[in-house]
Amino acid sequence: MEQFVVSARKYRPQTFEQVVGQGHIALTLENAVKSEKVAQAMLFCGPRGVGKTTCARILAREINRHSMPDAAPDEDFAFNIYELDAASNNSVDDIRALTEQVRFAPQNGKYKVYIIDEVHMLSTAAFNAFLKTLEEPPAHAIFILATTEKHKILPTILSRCQIFDFRLITVEDIRRHLEYIAADQGVEAESEALHIIAQKAEGALRDALSIYDRVVSFCGKSLTASRVAETLNVLDYNTYFTMMEHVMNADIPSLMLQLDGILAAGYDAQYVLGGLASHIRDLLVARDSRTTVLLTVPDDIKQRYISQAQSIDYANATDALTLLSSTLAEYRASKNQRLLTEICLMRLASLGLDPSKKKLLTT
Repeated sequence: MEQFVVSARKYRPQTFEQVVGQGHIALTLENAVKSEKVAQAMLFCGPRGVGKTTCARILAREINRHSMPDAAPDEDFAFNIYELDAASNNSVDDIRALTEQVRFAPQNGKYKVYIIDEVHMLSTAAFNAFLKTLEEPPAHAIFILATTEKHKILPTILSRCQIFDFRLITVEDIRRHLEYIAADQGVEAESEALHIIAQKAEGALRDALSIYDRVVSFCGKSLTASRVAETLNVLDYNTYFTMMEHVMNADIPSLMLQLDGILAAGYDAQYVLGGLASHIRDLLVARDSRTTVLLTVPDDIKQRYISQAQSIDYANATDALTLLSSTLAEYRASKNQRLLTEICLMRLASLGLDPSKKKLLTT
């Protein structure tokens, strides 16, 4: 049986042009290499799974490739690149061993590049042992530090580094990348299905690729929004559009039956309330053509938001958001969470979100 390689490894970028969602950093680093103005100590910081280690490896290769133009195009320069995991090598002795090694010039090429991942895990003593080397490194040494927790790093270390702040990757960037991977693998995927995966990843591309692999294992070569939502245990857009129709029509019986079905399927009521609040927020955004750009949803779903938003009363919708927020705040302390949720939905239906419909209850 052929060994399976996860998408996060198989599609890991090998050049700056392939980096997803960090164009500002990729361009800066690429220009620094071309102009030979690469700092000798850099700190890559940001959330997990957004490309810090990937950019560090690309930069390390490009530095060596620029200094060794005669090298083969596929050369990875492994002999000049050293990676250290500070999570498991965080003692003073580990850093002292590193600083001893740094003193020796490379046998081939001009630079030795040291990538220290999870650098915030170093002990205070290890940081202090590293200070002098980081401040005055040998001409042949370049340090790239990576961390998810910049606030844990000593100010004396930060002041000696050129700092690059990586950002969360947008839903649209992740969706487009998943679209490319699906096409490469011969997987037919609905845009909405990939959008659900991208949202679930919460800005981390590595998480998105892991979720994608899991979904493909379950759904096979055809990814539909409903199947993906079922796999990830999330509610799709149709659920909230239907729920909102019941609220706007003050149709409490249908609303209660829909909630019962959702809870019977194993979803948490708190999750339902939070999703409904997000849906109402998106409806308010969709009311004005100037703010529709804030909707991070597929184009066909965006049109549904715009259509439903036309029937929403702005003042009552903001009251609905206030009600949902207060209910969510009370949720954990409630002894009967289902009853609290049902009362909230009944009060929502009585607000008169659609002024053209007759209110079932008075507020």
